Amino acid sequence: MASFPPRVNEKEIGKLLLNLVDHTEVVRDLTFAPDGSLILVSASRDKTLRVWDLKDDGNMMKVLRGHQNWVYSCAFSPDSSMLCSVGASKAVFLWNMDKYTMIRKLEGHHHDVVACDFSPDGALLATASYDTRVYIWDPHTGDILMEFGHLFPPPTPIFAGGANDRWVRSVSFSHDGLHVASLADDKMVRFWRIDEDYPVQVAPLSNGLCCAFSTDGSVLAAGTHDGSVYFWATPRQVPSLQHLCRMSIRRVMPTQEVQELPIPSKVLEFLSYRI
Repeated sequence: MASFPPRVNEKEIGKLLLNLVDHTEVVRDLTFAPDGSLILVSASRDKTLRVWDLKDDGNMMKVLRGHQNWVYSCAFSPDSSMLCSVGASKAVFLWNMDKYTMIRKLEGHHHDVVACDFSPDGALLATASYDTRVYIWDPHTGDILMEFGHLFPPPTPIFAGGANDRWVRSVSFSHDGLHVASLADDKMVRFWRIDEDYPVQVAPLSNGLCCAFSTDGSVLAAGTHDGSVYFWATPRQVPSLQHLCRMSIRRVMPTQEVQELPIPSKVLEFLSYRI
């Protein structure tokens, strides 16, 4: 069987290689497994996620069902073992990508959830919602560790869908594991630190829709409804040795294993991102 992607010469660049046809509605998002396996997950308004194996000529391996409404976005954990999917009706789902089964549904948002991103060590998960909030979760326990509010005072649950000039559209983790960027309909881009509940920097941006950090974390790119892409220099900070050690440990140890370590409680809290 031919390998994917096939070897091509310059004259063949731009040639269609595969057309994956199975969704019955708009495909809203795509994400590759970061382990290089060429596993692709697609998220659709048909309420499903589909798992494709591009090494096997785009064979559809699995359909992930559980969403009761549109699926807006999805993201792999850095080790490719877990997938987060978010969508309408407050939905945040975590999936085991070895068994293709649902791990848990995360409860907390009060409106549609439209974006998600894992931290570089996989210990944290950020979700953005029309309820004007970004939540930082522990994906291994389902606990909310931090809330980044975009409306003050925050709306009560019954009014969380009404502040449509503060809807959060996108969220992205920096590769330093310390900073998070968010875009909202109040014409602002915000930079947050994971240990502060207020923005460390803000900048004007109209019609923001999506954002992503550069690989080295020095630049944030943001796309808008009007077809533009803007770039910002991001807050820079030399990570502490403690934080670098924490990230190294959390890349290989989930929260449950960390909590079993015979170490002082304050160290456990730090490793669990609870202080």
